[in-house]
Amino acid sequence: MKHIIFGGDGFVGRHLAQRLVADGETVIVADIVKSDLPHYARCTFLHTDVTDPQSVRRVPIEAEDMVYNLSAKMLSPLQVRAKRHDFFFPVNYHGTVHIIEAMAAAGAKDLVHFTTDMIYGHTVFHPMTEDHPVAPLGEYGLSKLKTEELAAEWREKGMNISLFRPRLIIGPGRLGILEKLFKLVDANLPVPMIGSGKNPYQFISVFDCAEAARLAWKAGVPNEAYNLGSLNPPPVRKLLGDLVRHAGSKSLLIPTPAWAVKRTLDLFDALNMPIMDPEQYLIADEDCLLDVSKGKRDLGWVPQYRDEDMLIAAYNEYRAKKTGKRAASPAAAGVPAE
Repeated sequence: MKHIIFGGDGFVGRHLAQRLVADGETVIVADIVKSDLPHYARCTFLHTDVTDPQSVRRVPIEAEDMVYNLSAKMLSPLQVRAKRHDFFFPVNYHGTVHIIEAMAAAGAKDLVHFTTDMIYGHTVFHPMTEDHPVAPLGEYGLSKLKTEELAAEWREKGMNISLFRPRLIIGPGRLGILEKLFKLVDANLPVPMIGSGKNPYQFISVFDCAEAARLAWKAGVPNEAYNLGSLNPPPVRKLLGDLVRHAGSKSLLIPTPAWAVKRTLDLFDALNMPIMDPEQYLIADEDCLLDVSKGKRDLGWVPQYRDEDMLIAAYNEYRAKKTGKRAASPAAAGVPAE
């Protein structure tokens, strides 16, 4: 049996590949880029473009193989409204179609697939369990929801597909949208919050995501969806306040009227000058808290990293890059991946 990871050179994929290789498993990374990663000495890389069905068909999938789909276009870099569908759908949806069809042709039945919590849209109840209503607020969440609908169709044809819906994934390597926050803190500038900052903000570590994917394989690939998020996330005000104190910054946290900020951001978006993606700012003041207890019950998965520690580790990495030094604790530096 082989483990085939589409998008395996990406953020979550590289950590999953490393874990599987360390366990002595046979791993094929199928991705469009190859980084200088040490575990490639013990696994195989195949240049693969998931938007090209023929490229996907060249991956040597066999019936007994375990397949993971971690390939995705994400909310960073920002896209103008008119370009969002064509940015997200070729990889997120059509890429998934190509992978599943290649699996079916090979007789492979086991797939772990990452979607996003953004399929939920506005908060209807919280904490959000996996049966929360789905109503994505943009093309990114919609592209991921369509893959979940696709998974439901293929489950009826005999496939086993475990779905994971992560919150904002952070970890070492890339900073993404967090870099804007860190620049404000470094410059001692005010840090505006959308709303009062009393609502929680929940991250999930890239390491916890990789472990969830591994445990789904170990559990026999349940035909279920699972939320991925941290435990006991703090309010936004505390999360940012801890960061400002850690940085020794004079930045002030500025609460704002959420409705006014959202309408202003809507205007910039309509003018093709987006500052944030609507899927981010429209829910920024809501209690978007994921219940992750199902993963513990079914898979034995428990998140190991705290939001406060992850954000500070991300800031430390940002500072280390600016000064040309290595971050003291890279275990949870940040990047938005979902």
